[in-house]
Amino acid sequence: MIVPAAFAMPRAASLVLLLFLVGGCAGETTADGPYLGVGDGTTVEFDFPENSRGIFMVSCRYPGPEAWLNVASLEPTVLVVENVSASWGGGFVVTIQSTLPGLAPLQLQLLDQSRLVEERMDFRIHVSAGSSESAPHSGLGHFSENPVLYALLPLIFLNKCAFGCKVEVEALRGLVHQPHPVVLGILGQFVVMPLYGYLMSVAFSLPTPLALGLVIACSSPGGGGGYLYSLLLGGDVTVAISMTLLSTVAATGLMPLSSAFYGRLLGAHETLHVPFLKILITLLFIAVPISTGMIVKWKLPRLSRLLLLLIRPFSFTLIVGGLFMAYHMGAFILAHVKPPTVLAGVTVPVFGLLLGYLLAWCLGLPGPQRRTVSIEIGVQNSLLALAVLQLSFQRAQADFASQAPFIVALSSTSEMLLLVLGHLVYKKLCCAGS
Repeated sequence: MIVPAAFAMPRAASLVLLLFLVGGCAGETTADGPYLGVGDGTTVEFDFPENSRGIFMVSCRYPGPEAWLNVASLEPTVLVVENVSASWGGGFVVTIQSTLPGLAPLQLQLLDQSRLVEERMDFRIHVSAGSSESAPHSGLGHFSENPVLYALLPLIFLNKCAFGCKVEVEALRGLVHQPHPVVLGILGQFVVMPLYGYLMSVAFSLPTPLALGLVIACSSPGGGGGYLYSLLLGGDVTVAISMTLLSTVAATGLMPLSSAFYGRLLGAHETLHVPFLKILITLLFIAVPISTGMIVKWKLPRLSRLLLLLIRPFSFTLIVGGLFMAYHMGAFILAHVKPPTVLAGVTVPVFGLLLGYLLAWCLGLPGPQRRTVSIEIGVQNSLLALAVLQLSFQRAQADFASQAPFIVALSSTSEMLLLVLGHLVYKKLCCAGS
């Protein structure tokens, strides 16, 4: 028999009292069957709401007066066991706290003076999602309604057109004969970076959803930010645009492979959905305005020169606007982020930048191309990773797993902004010195 009774505590989430009332006490000894029991003995799986606190009772038929019960949740990201105390009926009262929807197996160990008497691992608590009316506000759900996004869209389109005006056709032809930067970019983005994300998740002992979110973030190729930073940091813009386009195409096949491989290693059995439509939209949103800019450069050279004058202030505005939007999107999700997740996410852009520069240096690429390869590997398309997670998991699990991509996005934008500012200060000092 299950008797629920709500009680109030100073928390935003709902708090629920859940009692599994069972017959049996310490004085009722029997040689048949297990000593421990939960509920009426007819079921081993119990329902419990998300973001709630409650208790359940474990009956004990073991006669030893020194007996004690240890209870652990085998899925702490779904359910946490807060306390175990003896009850007046000879059993034990277990206090639990649920977080995300999912299934949490329990480990019950009956001890008598440190000697294991009985262990049961067949009881499970199914944490179910709350109703949409009672669900907390999610920043992701309202991102498309953000007026800042619509204000930036025309600016983004003009900025991409201006980048099209900087594309050199001869440089594009040169990449056909010497595709080393593109090959390095694909190798770094889809082989080394996912491996690094996996190693960081193991090193920081991240829960499975966060680990998977970090790996997927590391597997996502750079969007439009790579060639923007290449321009501001003295990279090769033509190579940057080519790398972005080709790596986005490669993502349609390599992202599913990478996600499936590391998902299996991490024990994540959910089916991951790669957002092919979003990848196609990303390709079009890069290719169409850049092609328009190339046509403008060919047909309207005066307009092309005007766009080139605006490209740097536009780019800097977009970096600051992107940082603001990333924080706005992730404010709700990052409210309860833990330090290990922050530390793992902050290292991703730094490692990618250093890896790309080292690979390009080993192949003897010129300075601008070294910077470009470094930036293309170091800057990840976190929006693509978020789309994968939102399509693949339930809302609460997706928001929890999205902490890692948001940390990577905020870290990447902040670190690249610092690099750009440092580069500008360095150039001014050099000019003043000369």
